[in-house]
Amino acid sequence: MNPHYHIVDWAADHPGLRAGFDLLAAWIDSQMAYGGLPGLSAGIVCDQELIWARGFGLAHLQDARPATPSAIYRIASISKTFTSTAIMQLRDAGKLRLDDPVVAHLPWFAMGGNSAEAPAITLRHLITHTSGLPREAAFPYWLDFQFPSREQLIASLPGQETTCPPETRFKYSNLAVAIAGEVVSAVSGQTYEEYVHSRILDPLGMVSTSVSLPHSQRRRLAAGYTRRLPGVEREITPFTDSDAIAPAANLSSTVEDLAGFISLQFGDGPAGGRQILKGSSLREMHRPHWVFPDWSGARGLGFEVYRHPGRTLVGHGGHVAGYRTQIVFSPDDRIGAVVLTNASDGDPMSVTNWIFQHVAPVIAEATASPPEIGIFQPQWDSYLGKYRNRWSDSQVLRQGEELVLIDPTAENPDGSRYRLVPVDEGRFRLEGTDGSGPVGELAVFELGPDGRVERLKIGEGVTFPVQSWVQVTES
Repeated sequence: MNPHYHIVDWAADHPGLRAGFDLLAAWIDSQMAYGGLPGLSAGIVCDQELIWARGFGLAHLQDARPATPSAIYRIASISKTFTSTAIMQLRDAGKLRLDDPVVAHLPWFAMGGNSAEAPAITLRHLITHTSGLPREAAFPYWLDFQFPSREQLIASLPGQETTCPPETRFKYSNLAVAIAGEVVSAVSGQTYEEYVHSRILDPLGMVSTSVSLPHSQRRRLAAGYTRRLPGVEREITPFTDSDAIAPAANLSSTVEDLAGFISLQFGDGPAGGRQILKGSSLREMHRPHWVFPDWSGARGLGFEVYRHPGRTLVGHGGHVAGYRTQIVFSPDDRIGAVVLTNASDGDPMSVTNWIFQHVAPVIAEATASPPEIGIFQPQWDSYLGKYRNRWSDSQVLRQGEELVLIDPTAENPDGSRYRLVPVDEGRFRLEGTDGSGPVGELAVFELGPDGRVERLKIGEGVTFPVQSWVQVTES
């Protein structure tokens, strides 16, 4: 178990969560029963705490070993987020740049297919899946489970061709992230496995997570099972080691450890200790760097980014023989979910979607800060009214104990609403959701000798009370 993350019984302090957790468990039980699934482990994270975690079914059918939050699963392509984290650490250390050509760090990197005018394949292309590299190295390893060594992968590259020029489309590629892992090794001077353990897993206390599963932890590994076929019993899939493809697919982990990795995503401030990557770099990873043409989603740096009703979610899924896995989190709500299954036809994303549809709103409500109840100041009455300049109209209104600024000419004035948060006498900070307007800037009411507003300065712009404006324009 991750020593830094223990399950906090929030339901004891937030009774509304108990019903949500119980409903979630009942739904998972039903899905597993009707799907004939062997096992599933899941957890929900709120900021820095694992607030719910459970196992369902069996980690090993033949041994009747139950699935638990501490059971180890192959997490497959979630490995890619660790490789991208390593790239970002090295970027922040000044040892590489995201827009460096791959050949600047791997002189042996060569592949045909691109025309002379195509841009060079960069590190950014590798971790956003916009490099145009084939999905796989030149071996049928997902069929025969014979993965290439590093030497075999390097030797095979010149015989492969890109599928499209860089930056022309999203093209998911295990090969690309395997190459990114080679960059981590070349730049750091360590093997990929050594780097990930020393710079990511160990500082985060992820003691049950590994690049190559040690024999000492094999007993805790949930057996991976084939998909359910008509009239055929599930079989245990062979254990595989991805070898040169490890940076894209080989890590193993637990719900408890991945809860810690999700909590990292909500961290802020400079790197140090368990904050293995500074907050601004984490946010950079979570932002869209490649948006799909139909606007259905995007790729961040190592992460998927997509919209779920009411919120933006970030995460990654994984699938290797016998396992399907998913981590998802909402940076805005600081809520995350981990779902690990030990069957090739597991459906972890249906569970994470259910969590964010039915449970996350309850968590957000339970953890919301109480609204700041201010007291409307008598002198603010003089600020109320309509303002105008040659470009637009605005109006200052009282709503409850607050001052707000709206555009009264807008089709939906509430959509142009800004709260005026007091800073000091006559000065307010504008808060709102419309980033195209003056959000975050100061609104300053400048008074004349008679105590009335002569003008309202918003950012670097100025607007006048309507009566004053009429007098100015008529004179």
